[in-house]
Amino acid sequence: MTPPPALMLDHVYAHEAELANLVFLSQPVGGGGVVDITWAQAMDQSRRMAAHLKGLGFAPGARIAMLSKNCAHFILAELAIWMAGYTTVAIFPTETAETVRYVLEHSEASLLFVGKLDNWPRQAPGVPTALPCIAFPLAPATDFDTWDKIIARTPPLAGRPGRKAAELAMLMYTSGSTGTPKGVMMSFEAYTRASVGIRRDTRSRIGQDADSRMLSYLPLAHSFERSWVEGAALVDGRTHLYFAESLDTFLPDLQRARPTTFISVPRLWLKFQQGVFSKMPPAKLDRLLSIPLIGRIVARKVRKGLGLDAVVVAGSGSAPIPAGLIAWYRRIGLALYEGYGMTEDSSYSHTSNAEFNAAGYIGVPLPGVEARISAEGEILIKSPGRLVGYYKRPDLDAESFTADGYFRTGDLGEQRADGLLKITGRAKEIFKTTKGEYVAPAPIENQINVHPMVELSLVSGVGQPAPYAMVVLAEDLRARLGDRALQAQVQAELESLLQQVNQGLPDYAKLRMIVVVREPWSIDNGCLTPTLKIKRARIEAAVAPQVERWYADGHSVQWAASDTAR
Repeated sequence: MTPPPALMLDHVYAHEAELANLVFLSQPVGGGGVVDITWAQAMDQSRRMAAHLKGLGFAPGARIAMLSKNCAHFILAELAIWMAGYTTVAIFPTETAETVRYVLEHSEASLLFVGKLDNWPRQAPGVPTALPCIAFPLAPATDFDTWDKIIARTPPLAGRPGRKAAELAMLMYTSGSTGTPKGVMMSFEAYTRASVGIRRDTRSRIGQDADSRMLSYLPLAHSFERSWVEGAALVDGRTHLYFAESLDTFLPDLQRARPTTFISVPRLWLKFQQGVFSKMPPAKLDRLLSIPLIGRIVARKVRKGLGLDAVVVAGSGSAPIPAGLIAWYRRIGLALYEGYGMTEDSSYSHTSNAEFNAAGYIGVPLPGVEARISAEGEILIKSPGRLVGYYKRPDLDAESFTADGYFRTGDLGEQRADGLLKITGRAKEIFKTTKGEYVAPAPIENQINVHPMVELSLVSGVGQPAPYAMVVLAEDLRARLGDRALQAQVQAELESLLQQVNQGLPDYAKLRMIVVVREPWSIDNGCLTPTLKIKRARIEAAVAPQVERWYADGHSVQWAASDTAR
C-alpha cells in the first residue's frame, strides 16, 4: 500500500533528524549582530513553545494569531502552532488597530504573538485586553510573557505530532484592496502541495545540490512570501533563510545574504531600477551596456551594487510588471521572470521560465495546475494549492467556483496555444466612460510605470468623457520639485509620455491628461495595501472633488492639490 504524501511537518521532522547542524535561519539583532539558528536549535525552540501552547488547553484547531514583521521567530512560532494542533492567523504588520481587531475577532483568535513592529502604540488598542499575548525577542517593550522566558522554563514537546491533510494550517486574510479582508482557509495538504511544487520549480533552475539562499522581507502574512519563501524553504531543508533588519539596512542585508533566489513585487523592482538611475542617467547606462566588453562589466557592477550578483532565479509577482522593466533587468544580466498566483491557490498557479516567456505574458501553468478562459474572458484556475473556502463566508464559496471546480479569479486574460497566459485586466477594475466604452486600467498603467520619472500610476475616468492618469513621481524628483526648471522638465517629459502612450491606444481609451500627485501613495496614508497594491477606491474618493476642475482646465499635464492622499 502506497503511504500518503508527506505533509509539511513530515518534511520538517526529516530535516530535524538529517540536517540538525545546518544553519536554517539568520536573524539580524541590531548593531550589526546576526544570530544563526540551526535546524536542531529551531526545532528545540519550536517544540518548547508547542508544549507551552498545548498546555494552555485550547481546543484542537484553535486559531493562534501573529502580528509581526518578518523574523526567524515568525517561522518558529508557526511550527510551534502546528505541532500543538492549532491554526495560524498572520496579520499584516502595517495594519491599523481597527483591522487588527477585526481579524482577531473574526478569526476568534485564542492567543496573539507580538513581534517586530514599527507602529505598535497605534496598533495596541486593537488587541482585546483579555486576549493572552506572547512577545517575540525583537518585539516592542510590553508586559507580555516572552518567548525566551517560556522556552527556558518549558520542556520540549516530544515525538512527531502530526496533522491530517484536511486540517487547517492557516487562515490567510487578504490585504483588503477592495474592502474588508477575507479569511482564506488553507489546509495542510494544499499548502504542502504548493510548497513542494515551488521547491521543485526553484531547484530545477538553480540545481538540486546548489547553494540556496533567500532573503525574507515581503510580508510573511501574504501568500506570495508564505509559499515561495517560507513554504519552499521548509520543504527543501537546505535553503538558508536570511531576514532584513529594517528598511534602512535593506541593501546591506541583501548584500549579506547574497540570495540565489530573489522574488519581489513590481514596485520594488521599479525602485531598484530608479536607484540605479539616480546614480547613472538611463541614457549613459544604455550606451555603456551597448559596448560588448564594457557592457558585461557594467552589468555585473550594477547587479553587485543591488546585492543581486549571485541571483540565479529572479521572480516578480503579486501584481502586473511592465514588460519593459523585465527587459531592462535581463539586459543587466538578471533573468527576471514573472509569475501569477493568488492567496486562494497558495500563490501556486503560473510562472515564466527560459523556455516559456514572452513580453506581456505571465507564464505557463505550474505542474498540476489547470487553466482556461471563460466565455466572459475570466481566468479560471484549478490548483493543488486551492483554498478550502472562505472563513464564515459560505456565500463567497458558492460564488467563487464553477460547477466543475475551477476558481473564478476575477482577472481577465488570454491564453496562447502553448499555455502562456496574459492578464488583460481585473474585472472589478474595468470602468465605463460616458461614451459607453469599457476601459481596463492595468495595461495602460503598465505603459506609464515603465517611465523612469514615474513611481506609480492609476488610470481612472468613471463617468467621464475620457480616461485620465494620476502619477506619483520618483522619490528623487519629488524632493526637488521646488526647482522651477525641474518642474518644466517634468512637465515636458509627461506631455511626451502622454502622447507616446496614447499612440498605442484605441480612441475610446486615450488619456485626456496626466495628473501629478504631490503626496506619494503609501501604506501609512491608506492608499496602498500591505503588499503595495493600489487601493483604487480610496484614491479615487480622495481626488473626487478635483476631477471636474481637471477636465474643465483642459491641460494635458496638471498638478493635483497636496491633499489627494488624505
